[in-house]
Amino acid sequence: MAQVVRISEIAKFEGREVTLQGWLYNKRSSGKLWFLLVRDGSEIIQCVVFKNDVSAETFQAAEKLTQESSLRITGTVSADKRSPLGFELQVREIEIIQIAIDYPISKKEHGIDFLMDHRHLWLRSRKQHAILRIRHQIIHAAREFFDDRDFILVDSPIFTPNAAEGTTTLFETDYFGSSAYLTQSGQLYAEAGAMAFGRVYCFGPTFRAEKSKTRRHLTEFWMIEPEVAFFDLQDDMQLAEEFVSHLVQSTLKNRQKELETLERDLTKLANIKAPFPKIHYREAVEILKKNGSNFMEGDDFGAPDETIISEQFDRPVIVHHYPAAVKAFYMKRDSRQPEYALAMDMLAPEGYGEIIGGSQREDDYDTLLKRIRENGLSEEAFRWYLDLRKYGSVPHSGFGLGIERTVAWIAGINHVRETIPYPRTMQRLYP
Repeated sequence: MAQVVRISEIAKFEGREVTLQGWLYNKRSSGKLWFLLVRDGSEIIQCVVFKNDVSAETFQAAEKLTQESSLRITGTVSADKRSPLGFELQVREIEIIQIAIDYPISKKEHGIDFLMDHRHLWLRSRKQHAILRIRHQIIHAAREFFDDRDFILVDSPIFTPNAAEGTTTLFETDYFGSSAYLTQSGQLYAEAGAMAFGRVYCFGPTFRAEKSKTRRHLTEFWMIEPEVAFFDLQDDMQLAEEFVSHLVQSTLKNRQKELETLERDLTKLANIKAPFPKIHYREAVEILKKNGSNFMEGDDFGAPDETIISEQFDRPVIVHHYPAAVKAFYMKRDSRQPEYALAMDMLAPEGYGEIIGGSQREDDYDTLLKRIRENGLSEEAFRWYLDLRKYGSVPHSGFGLGIERTVAWIAGINHVRETIPYPRTMQRLYP
C-alpha cells in the first residue's frame, strides 16, 4: 500500500508512489487526459490521469468527480517545472469517498454577503487560505516573541464582573442570577499576573458591543496583551515596536508565498523595523491641522484622523501622551503634565489605523480608587484590582494588540471580516 503523505511534503517523494487524501479543487480534460487539481489543506497539486495508464474504472472516476468531492488518489510523484510546487502526480488509482453535488461557490463572482453566508465553505479558497495562514504565522510569531523574553502566559477569564474599557460597550449576560459581562480585555487580570510573575501575557477573544459598521471593527476579536512589572511608558513603547517589527519580519520570511498570492507589496513590509517614530499627542494634532483637518484638540482620534497621521510615515507611528480625559481610568497621569495620560497608541501605515493601545498603569491605591469613583464604577467589583495597589505595588505597563487589524494590515486586506475564520459583526451571527 502506498504511503499517505501531505501535499506540502511531496518533494520528499519524487519517483515514489504515494497516496493523497483530499478534495477536488478543479479539473479539466484534454481527450484521453484528465488534469485534476487536488487540495488537502496543506497545498494544491495537479494530478494527471492518462486513459492508457489506468483502469476504465479509474478514468471514469476522474470524469465523475465534481468540485469539492472528497477522494483518495494514488500515483507516482514526478518533477514538473511548470507546476508551482515543481511536482505533479501521475495517477494510478482513484477512490471516491463522497461526491459533492451543486457546490454553491463557483468560479463566477459572488457578492460578499453570499460569501459570508457560506463562510464555512469560502475558507477552502486560495485567498482565504493565504489570509488564515498569515494569521497563524502572526500568532505563532507573537507567542515566540514573548516566550523568548521569559514571559509567562496567564490566560484571563471570559466572564468578568466589571468593565475594562467603559460600560457602554459591554455584552451583559445572566450568570446564575447575577450580571456578568463578556470580557473587553484581559488586561486587568494580566496586571495581577505581572505582580506574580513579573512578565506575563494573555491571549484570547475579547468583546465590544460597539455599534460600528466600519471595515476596522468586529464585535468579537482576539487580543494579545503583555503586562510587565517595573515598566514605564518608554519601556512599553520600546517593547511594542520590537514586537510589531518581529511580527512583520517573521511573516515576511515565512509566508512570502501567501503574501504574493494576496498581491501584497512586500517592499512596504520590508521597511517595518524598529525603531518607529514616536510623537506627542500635540504633534499629532499639528499634523492634522497642517493637513486641513478641523480636529478639536482634546478629543480622541477617529479613523480618518489616524489615517492622516499615519500617512506621514512609512512605518507604524506611536502617538503618546493623550489627554487623560479621553483615556481609561486605570491609566497613570504624567506627574509634570497631569492633563495628559501616560498612554500610547500605535497606528499602522496605509490607513489601517490603531493596532496597539497601551499605557503605564496607575499604581497608587488612593488615586486609582478616586478614578473608579469618578467614573461611577463599582468599588466592590474592583476590590481585587485595588488589592494589587495595596500589596507590593510597583510601576507597571502593558498594551493590547488586536490580531485582526494586524493581519489586515500585514496581509493588505481591506476589511477585518476576512482576517478571522468566522467574523462577528452587528449584523452577522451566522454561520
